[in-house]
Amino acid sequence: MEHRLSLSTLARDLHSEGRLSDRDLARVMAAQAVKVHPLVYLAEQKIEDAASPGRMLDMDGLLAWLGARVEQPVYQIDPLKINVTAIAEVMSRAFAERHRILAVEVSAEEVVVASGEPFVSSWESNLEHVLRKRVRRVLTDPRAIARHTAEFYTMAGSVRGARGGERSDSGIGVTNLEQMLELGSMKEPDANDQHIVNIVDWLLQYAFEQRASDIHIEPRREVGKVRFRIDGVLHSVYELPQQVCAAVTSRIKILGRMDVAEKRRPQDGRLKTRSPEGNEVELRLATLPTAFGEKLVMRIFDPDVLQKTFEQLGLADEDLRRWHRMTSQGNGIVLVTGPTGSGKTTTLYSTLRQLATPEVNVCTIEDPIEMVEGAFNQMQVNHGINLDFSSGVRALMRQDPDIIMVGEIRDLETANMAVQAALTGHLVLSTLHTNDSPSSISRLLELGVPAYLIKATVRGVMSQRLVRILCPACKAFGELDLDAWQQLTHPWQVEPPPQVARPVGCKACRDTGYVGRQGIYEVLVNSPAVQGQITAHMETAAIREVAVSEGMHTLRLSGASRVAAGETTIEEVMRVAPLLDA
Repeated sequence: MEHRLSLSTLARDLHSEGRLSDRDLARVMAAQAVKVHPLVYLAEQKIEDAASPGRMLDMDGLLAWLGARVEQPVYQIDPLKINVTAIAEVMSRAFAERHRILAVEVSAEEVVVASGEPFVSSWESNLEHVLRKRVRRVLTDPRAIARHTAEFYTMAGSVRGARGGERSDSGIGVTNLEQMLELGSMKEPDANDQHIVNIVDWLLQYAFEQRASDIHIEPRREVGKVRFRIDGVLHSVYELPQQVCAAVTSRIKILGRMDVAEKRRPQDGRLKTRSPEGNEVELRLATLPTAFGEKLVMRIFDPDVLQKTFEQLGLADEDLRRWHRMTSQGNGIVLVTGPTGSGKTTTLYSTLRQLATPEVNVCTIEDPIEMVEGAFNQMQVNHGINLDFSSGVRALMRQDPDIIMVGEIRDLETANMAVQAALTGHLVLSTLHTNDSPSSISRLLELGVPAYLIKATVRGVMSQRLVRILCPACKAFGELDLDAWQQLTHPWQVEPPPQVARPVGCKACRDTGYVGRQGIYEVLVNSPAVQGQITAHMETAAIREVAVSEGMHTLRLSGASRVAAGETTIEEVMRVAPLLDA
């Protein structure tokens, strides 16, 4: 018999199975008619599970219990895995809201529909008849259904509106062929159209919620792809019609004060907005002309990252002490190395924030300015007026600086200016793009810096990478693959741990098994023994061997200690850390 879930029936069933105590049953039964879904009401009461003392009857536990009773699988809605356009075409928004259901997966044979009412099925036959597909039901948190119904249909409606499509919300239906042909020939919608504004707002808020570090909007022949980089890995999240994709890019260029009419050359811009929590977030924009239009990348800079301690960033113990020793000296060059996206900027900014006391003058030259910081004097490279890193350092030297940060040492002229600044009593922080710390010494020699100047000015080099950290809520421990461990730590002999952690996947980590990233570090101090190896014909391996004998952990050894601590996996460290020279 078809009926909606009732609070009293659920409470009695939980009580009969020993999940609800007599006292809690009486309290629930005494409640007046509640206006929220019974599952939501029970989950919000924080009632202790009588069958498992110390645990609460939360929504996950209630769904698992109910799903087993009604023989329906429990489904967690992951927006990253849902084709919003496809699920919005299955049924109208009015139909979905009337029956409190939401399509979550669509294939050629079936449609998976999420519901919080397992005993209501009147809509099933209607839907199967129209779609001519099998309907497979899953049980889902009613709050998630309500929230994602609003989000998905608003987004899909904005895309249709931007294309000029019309559709009735009175029942089940799809855009007919005539409308599709009409839409296919339409021109790019206006960038200030309210639908385009809504799409941009949704993409930004969605990216913040998903902890994305970058948003990629990529035009293709017929569609535009939207991808988010989350914890260093790109995820496809949406496909926009080609014309809508171009209008979205134009809208973001307007917000970033870029030249909307210029689409033939790359441009840079930046904009500020707010996260769902109300925090101010800055985005760096970069466009690139491609075969099918402008590709746009938005890098999201979270100001909270700069408030994190070095320990929270993953730099701790002996590595942190070495880093503080190098940067606390009043002069010299300190280098941070690693590929793009390895956290070099965050390390430099966090260091400069600690060094930027009222008694010192901190000046930077960057390309571009990553994050605007009130404690620094920041200058941006401008090649149009021949303001590059080397001329910028030359100008900064006349500004009575104590500490100079150079965005990157790319050529001999910039390297020479950094050396001169260090020799005249300034502390210079900069970056290089090398695989590891010892290679940075080789790179300076290759650029043309004499060995004796490297010995005199370079205080040390820190190489870094970002590894994904295992989700503490779901990671599981198991046996160690000894061959993989030896491959990770070769050529050094490191005692293997008794067991290692592996990713599992849960609601907290969105089934990825990982939550967030932290750094692994290789801190090379330019000690007298290391200086003895710096010659015009030096070998990188010889410097590494001396540095390791003095206590330096290579990137892979640093990662191995994280693996031994159960924080990440061997595969993750080997993915980001370079293989050592023979």
